[in-house]
Amino acid sequence: MADGSTPNRGVTRDQWEAQIAALGEAGTPRRARKEPITVDRIVAAAFELVEAEGFDALTMRRVAAALETSPGALYVHVRNKAELDDLLIGQLCRNVVLPAPDPANWRAQISDVCGQLRDQYLRYPGISRAALSASPNSLDTVRLGEGMLAILLAGGVAPQSAAWAVDAAVLYVNAYSFEASLRRAPGTDTDGRILDRAEHIARLEMLPTALFPNTVAYAQELTAGTGHERFDFTLELMFRGLTPDSQDGGQS
Repeated sequence: MADGSTPNRGVTRDQWEAQIAALGEAGTPRRARKEPITVDRIVAAAFELVEAEGFDALTMRRVAAALETSPGALYVHVRNKAELDDLLIGQLCRNVVLPAPDPANWRAQISDVCGQLRDQYLRYPGISRAALSASPNSLDTVRLGEGMLAILLAGGVAPQSAAWAVDAAVLYVNAYSFEASLRRAPGTDTDGRILDRAEHIARLEMLPTALFPNTVAYAQELTAGTGHERFDFTLELMFRGLTPDSQDGGQS
């Protein structure tokens, strides 16, 4: 002070120096702690990658880069790409809501479950290919099959017919979803360019009638359908053939 008096008489020199030192510490940004790698974080990063770029872009290296770590750090939690694929499919199956089986409404219930699974797959382009490529190792996948089987059995469908119908339905959902990921419109040419329906019809009608009489005559019907009309048609056709008195494998 100008008069030589001592400032902050209740503070010792050591305390005063500590306050000054703390000013420097406050101005130094702390290094953020890296969030630990977990299975949930790996799965979430994989989903984000597939949603943005498609299933073909999914590799362990790309997931590691998204998490700002090395591929080796992922293998501590996920053995390989096949296990990662299984985890992804398991999560999507877990997202499907299974109803309490209703004997009076079983066809609508099984169709709704298939529609839910389709929508899960369509959100992540090409991911259903993982479900086509290997046997399921996830209990979440088994849970879905159990729920679908329970719905058909509650409707009085014979066990063998119900088992094969579940297998056929899941296979169709997987294939339908995978095909949808390969195209953004009803048809594409060999260069992958989008063909609208009018162009698709025009190309079919250019075919020689003598060789393709039905294709030319029914070009409209062959290219018809919006949204998931074809999907719904196929499921209805599939489940309409199942009746409470269905015999296992056609046996008496």
